[in-house]
Amino acid sequence: MATAACIEVKEQIELTETEKKIFDRLLNTLRHFNLQTQLRVAGGWVRDKLLGKECYDIDIALDNMLGSEFVDKVQEYLSSTGEVAQGLAVIPSNPEQSKHLETARMRLFDLWIDFVNLRCEDYSENSRIPTMKFGTAEEDAYRRDLTINSLFYNVNTNLVEDFTKRGLEDENLEG
Repeated sequence: MATAACIEVKEQIELTETEKKIFDRLLNTLRHFNLQTQLRVAGGWVRDKLLGKECYDIDIALDNMLGSEFVDKVQEYLSSTGEVAQGLAVIPSNPEQSKHLETARMRLFDLWIDFVNLRCEDYSENSRIPTMKFGTAEEDAYRRDLTINSLFYNVNTNLVEDFTKRGLEDENLEG
């Protein structure tokens, strides 16, 4: 009988200096424009950080705007401080190619950051292809493939959020 390896899961995420700088710029953008937006890192980055691993794949989920709208604000904020935004790109949604969500990208401190809106999926009776619409963080968490991927790191509050109440205990954490 095989025994499960003991994996130490951190209770809090420790940010690198680069991550601190990135999140600082994003929060300063919110303050500069007086935006009431919650910034949440989603997916594998949260899992890896809780396991004490390095991860350079930062995906930011926004609760009340499209990624392209927020990237424009970040670019405008950086310009106002004399910094130059790098590598701006918007990858449009293309449902015919199973790309149901617009994604905006930019480089901050030599890391690519993806920005998307929180979403929920609706399925019609005769289709396996979902219709996407804005959703809450909880709705977004429940649509994810694995509960470990449903964890968010809220940049505004520095807290890990587990809306499914199963993400931290997910057996796939060992992956």
